[in-house]
Amino acid sequence: MRLAEGIVIEKEKTFGTLKFSALRREVKIIDEEGNVTEQVKERTYDLKSKNQGRMIQVSIPASAGEKNFEYNAEVELINPVADTVATATYISADVDWYIKAEDIFLKQKNKPAEKQPTK
Repeated sequence: MRLAEGIVIEKEKTFGTLKFSALRREVKIIDEEGNVTEQVKERTYDLKSKNQGRMIQVSIPASAGEKNFEYNAEVELINPVADTVATATYISADVDWYIKAEDIFLKQKNKPAEKQPTK
């Protein structure tokens, strides 16, 4: 079975509260000759997931910009999907799961409604 667009994730049920930890790695673009360039293709961040009970890694495209949020800042993923990469072994295959998203934003806290002035 092939899911060309990955598996769409229900953010709240799957991750619960997400808290920013750190940049894990940057993936650089490789040119036609096989040389690694200085141009960043994507960045992977460590996020703490309440519902998963552990750290997860989420990759976003470099076009989303570098994220430098405070440690433990509550964040939100934009359109996350899960997908796999399989590597054939002698007898079977090893499968690695990964999570990609369009972007990571600071989660907006609900602000109390402002009081309207009385006449």
